[in-house]
Amino acid sequence: MKKVLFTIIGALALSSGIAQIEKTCFRGAFAPSPSPMWTDTWAEWDPQNKVYPAPTVTVSSNITTNTTWSTGQTVLITAPIYVKNNSVLTIQPGVIIRGQKLTTASIIVTKGSQIIANGTVTAPIVFTSAEPVGQRNLGDWGGVIILGKAINNNSGGIGNIEGLPISADTEYGGTDDNDNSGVLKYVRIEYAGIQYQPNQEINSLTMGAVGRGTVIDYVQTSFGNDDAFEWFAGSVNCKHLVSYRNLDDDFDTDYGFSGKVQFCLAVRDPNLADNPSVSTSEIFESDNNPTGAAATPYTQAIFSNVTAIGPLRGVTTNTYASGYRRGARIRRASQLKIYNSIFMDNATRALFIDGSACENSALAGTLKFKNNILAGYGQRATEQGTFGIINTNTFVIANANDTLKSSANILTTPYSYLTPDYRPSVGSIAMAGSSFTDAALAAVTGTSNSTVLVSILSSTCIGQGTTVTGSAEFVASTTVSPDYCSLSWSVSPGVTISNTAAVNPSFTITTLGTFSVYLTVGTADGMTTSIAAITTNTCLDVSIKETSSLISSINLFPNPSNEATTLTVSSKTGDLLNVNVYDLTGKMVLSPVQNQQLINGENKYTLNTQELTNGIYFVTLSTINGKETVKLVVNK
Repeated sequence: MKKVLFTIIGALALSSGIAQIEKTCFRGAFAPSPSPMWTDTWAEWDPQNKVYPAPTVTVSSNITTNTTWSTGQTVLITAPIYVKNNSVLTIQPGVIIRGQKLTTASIIVTKGSQIIANGTVTAPIVFTSAEPVGQRNLGDWGGVIILGKAINNNSGGIGNIEGLPISADTEYGGTDDNDNSGVLKYVRIEYAGIQYQPNQEINSLTMGAVGRGTVIDYVQTSFGNDDAFEWFAGSVNCKHLVSYRNLDDDFDTDYGFSGKVQFCLAVRDPNLADNPSVSTSEIFESDNNPTGAAATPYTQAIFSNVTAIGPLRGVTTNTYASGYRRGARIRRASQLKIYNSIFMDNATRALFIDGSACENSALAGTLKFKNNILAGYGQRATEQGTFGIINTNTFVIANANDTLKSSANILTTPYSYLTPDYRPSVGSIAMAGSSFTDAALAAVTGTSNSTVLVSILSSTCIGQGTTVTGSAEFVASTTVSPDYCSLSWSVSPGVTISNTAAVNPSFTITTLGTFSVYLTVGTADGMTTSIAAITTNTCLDVSIKETSSLISSINLFPNPSNEATTLTVSSKTGDLLNVNVYDLTGKMVLSPVQNQQLINGENKYTLNTQELTNGIYFVTLSTINGKETVKLVVNK
């Protein structure tokens, strides 16, 4: 029986053009195995015990001209460092910035200035505490603050970041949504959040009216003493964000934030939450503005593919800090939109649409919560608003959200702090159920345009490059030329062949969903064929399998009289079988079985060889699903 082995040699490459959101088939932040987690290598799950080098440079004054901190340096900051006067602070890969404890040490990038912190997957840039291993704590230092010129709904279009002194250096806002404040890529921010003023801590990463010209990608915040990420308005688009065991909110949006954010992970620690008399802690806290006024632009950011793991951690009776509340609290006239995400293990509710303005927006379809998973919640999936404008449970169900009392078997190893695996487990509900058809999401979602490269590892075609031994009528030993065997490709709809090379082709996939690429192997004249297929999904890692016809095994048993041979076919299910016999020239010399119904189990047919002279023949068995070929040697 002919075997064809082939494999993918190039990974799926998704190009979304200028759009911010990528289509996925999975829900949550991570694709299933064997795709690696995008946190691999650069993220850190145990920053308390991470050994950082001693400082080589101390910085205690503002940056007013273009400045570079170079690879190999460890920078100690001992005060609030303002990057100002339209200057650029460039931080090279691998630089460690350590904030001195109790000094309000921070990096504040003012309007018009830039930070270029462009780390790499193997050499991330780290902002962390100056304290030694084992002595680091939440709020050891300030944090990173970036201020831009994008549109916001503050009165007059200008605001000052909370907690900092009111001055031109702490202003954010303007009219330029394309403003560029630089790059944060492969960056970690640890143990930030010192209190500048009573009940006004600095967030790990604060973005004030940051424009979409700025790059925020692969950023982890850990053990911060306030919010992990807070957007005070702005239009910046972000991807690959990690909020790890922070105190207050993980993703806080207000003052008209309109960015598109995808692939986020939030992991809560049961022992960490804010003081409930001051603020409750949520995965998402979203306001239009602090008063809930109908100021424009509305907070209408789009989040997709978030994995949020609350403090219950798989045990609905788990104890947790009293200040923790919900997976998402959307309030004060916000029109936030959340899609294709997972909210697990939340203490009280997974979702709270809070206030009449937000309830009306949900009813009108300007606030969105669609195709999400709400699982393992301590009390109920949703918290009912006091105004009764919408029934939250009805709203959740109507928008294709799944509610599960248990969070078991959704993710692979979500409750290990140090060796987690946040990918969907085998058979998980998160493997499917995403959708990008909602109008607001579809408008900012790119078209899938994936390229798959295929390489033939080995193809044992009939006679190709092999030695054929015949009887007196044939040459005793003949090596069949390679062109005796042909390779051809066919594809399912939505797939085009980019490179038509037979051995190493590539395919471009332009649709979501499952597709097949078929490899037909046979002789140059089509005498015999064998069909194999790559069956995969543009949203998931490519998997390969060899298709099989309904024929699971074929055996030829020679009759001692050399006049007949018993052909035995094992079939798993019924199908119509055709059997044809070809000689080496490709001429069909017998067709003993045509359109015969196969039954489950063994099917036996008699192949009369009296009509065949001594030699080598090929018996082809075909069903609607493909063909298999075996060699028959007649030697009377």
